[in-house]
Amino acid sequence: MANHKSSLKRIRQEEKRRLHNRYYAKTMRNAVRKLRATTDKAQALEMYPSVQKALDKLAKINVIHANKAANLKSKLAKYIQKLG
Repeated sequence: MANHKSSLKRIRQEEKRRLHNRYYAKTMRNAVRKLRATTDKAQALEMYPSVQKALDKLAKINVIHANKAANLKSKLAKYIQKLG
């Protein structure tokens, strides 16, 4: 157990931040999963900007790495182009 007031506060802050990050990361994963499950090109094109925006925001606040966001956006764009 922590011995200092600052350590106890840090533990509280880290837990709060961890839960916040988990929520947004999970939301992002679900959005990507939903987009990949779409077989309609028009619907996928409609969803893509919001997913892209979410990825950029999470990369900006370091919930996910910037390269991971770039890779996901690239793969999703390729997927959308392949749709008939």
